Amino acid sequence: MKDEMEYSDDHRFIPVTSLTSGIGQAVTSDIYCFPIQVVNVVFLGEPDTDNWMLVDAGMPRSADDIIKEVENRFGEDKAPRGIILTHGHFDHVGAIVELVEHWDVPVYAHEAEIPYLTGEKSYPEPDPTVEGGMVAKMSPYFPNEPVNLGNHVQALPADGSVPHLEEWKWVHTPGHSPGHVSFFREQDRSLIAGDAFVTVKQENLFKVMVQEQEISGPPRYLTPDWQAARESVRKLEELKPNVAVTGHGIPMSGEELSSQLKYLVEHFDRIAVPDYGRYVDGQDKEH
Repeated sequence: MKDEMEYSDDHRFIPVTSLTSGIGQAVTSDIYCFPIQVVNVVFLGEPDTDNWMLVDAGMPRSADDIIKEVENRFGEDKAPRGIILTHGHFDHVGAIVELVEHWDVPVYAHEAEIPYLTGEKSYPEPDPTVEGGMVAKMSPYFPNEPVNLGNHVQALPADGSVPHLEEWKWVHTPGHSPGHVSFFREQDRSLIAGDAFVTVKQENLFKVMVQEQEISGPPRYLTPDWQAARESVRKLEELKPNVAVTGHGIPMSGEELSSQLKYLVEHFDRIAVPDYGRYVDGQDKEH
């Protein structure tokens, strides 16, 4: 792999946002959720510490906003020990090249996600035919070609550990992407779910804009493997998380989280899986 990093030719600013964009929230003393337009990045680490990690890298052109928020929480010149990715879709790696260049830190992802982060493989094209709302209809405009991080990205340890975060473990939760992972801390049952499930109906533009909270499956227009997605949600529900930060939507905790997540598992095909679409069972399986 080459050392130079570059975005794909279809990397572009996406003009959608929400009312919560730029308003950070301390979920626990060491979990900080920062919404960037319609996606969350997470800072894992106590304020003012030198030992913290960034989870995901936001939307295109969001590097300056992320760096400014990092300085507000940790102080100037407090680079993370690294960046860990739930997956490599455009809205989770949108500012990663600038952030790696600014901080000179490694990136970690599941080994199955590496080809999508080194320019070798493109994700399946978004599916605008799924029902659910305007965001789904807009999805063909979303980038699906891979970013190339060269030798700046490496596979997460095979034993499930997370570099520099000894209390956390990664959990393979494919479906939305082949190497999608979530992060779990048994000590207080904290979950960083990525897009394995989300807490907003991500296909619906109005609900995304106002951040109306409800547990939903992974974004329909970018999920090609619904059988794997179903099993991933089941796996996370079995962890009995007490608090969850998802890739999209407001963090959720307590009884509301447990009851809604259980309901999602029990009714996954009705709540999450589209009635029709390119990647629904019996239809297009090329990807």
